[in-house]
Amino acid sequence: MALPNALRIATRESKLALAQTHLVGERLRARHPGLAVTNVPMTTKGDRVLDRPLAQVGGKGLFVKELEVALDEDRADIAVHSLKDVPMVVPAQFALVTFGQREVPLDAFVSNRYGSLAELPAGARIGTSSLRRECQLRRAFPRLEIRALRGNVNTRLAKLDAGEYDAIILAAAGLRRLGFGDRIRATLDDAIPAIGQGILAIEYRRERDDLAALLAAFEEADTAAAARAERAVGLVVEGSCDVPLGAYASVSGRRLTLDAFLGLPDGTRFVRERIEGDAAEGEALGTRLGERLLEAGGREILAQLAQPERGGRVA
Repeated sequence: MALPNALRIATRESKLALAQTHLVGERLRARHPGLAVTNVPMTTKGDRVLDRPLAQVGGKGLFVKELEVALDEDRADIAVHSLKDVPMVVPAQFALVTFGQREVPLDAFVSNRYGSLAELPAGARIGTSSLRRECQLRRAFPRLEIRALRGNVNTRLAKLDAGEYDAIILAAAGLRRLGFGDRIRATLDDAIPAIGQGILAIEYRRERDDLAALLAAFEEADTAAAARAERAVGLVVEGSCDVPLGAYASVSGRRLTLDAFLGLPDGTRFVRERIEGDAAEGEALGTRLGERLLEAGGREILAQLAQPERGGRVA
């Protein structure tokens, strides 16, 4: 099969998205020196609406919808995503593959004054708009004041530097890809990250066999297995921006270990489960673990999340 000699890449216009797209383009060109790569940058609704939590304005899909439209309208051949931003269900006309090895998947503690969450005094202002992070923070550090924080990585760091927060929580992967690794004071090793955090994903129209052949060489087996396992949890538990849910799969040899949690934003209800098995069966393991979460109290948590007057804020 003839591989394409030119590639148009749809990407968000944020500095992180462009950095990730540049990384993808460079690796593609390195393997295929004659390949002409052109970026098709665009601003998504998720980038434009910064005054409300994502759950109030449409959730994760706000970061990928415009890029999918570009694929549908043949204005781009592939789209580059952070996998954690991709909804659990991808439209049937598209295929999704992981690209390269996973970056550090953990959340990062960033502060100009303190070295870790444990050092923060009571009432310290910590910035995040992730319900997943908020749930785990409130459960482990109830003395802290959680404040909403939206915007791209540079904007969030600027707000921290302006003194609006004592600390903020960001994905370590994004900081490292932007060259801000030195801003990381600590990683949250005990917290479960977002589904797909640190994984790059490429989306393309399913009938493009030439793109499937081009991208197959860049799919790293352990990363792909982890992605399948984690997203299977999200499918079972209906993972979205308004559900405090995390899942993380680590692969060693042929063995996959998967941890996941589901809770209320205020941390008062929380279920966590683990499963291990053959990495080749990652999707089945994720489905099984998602069902365990529901059986261990997750159904009641989801019911409470659907009733804000009982479960606190949903978004």
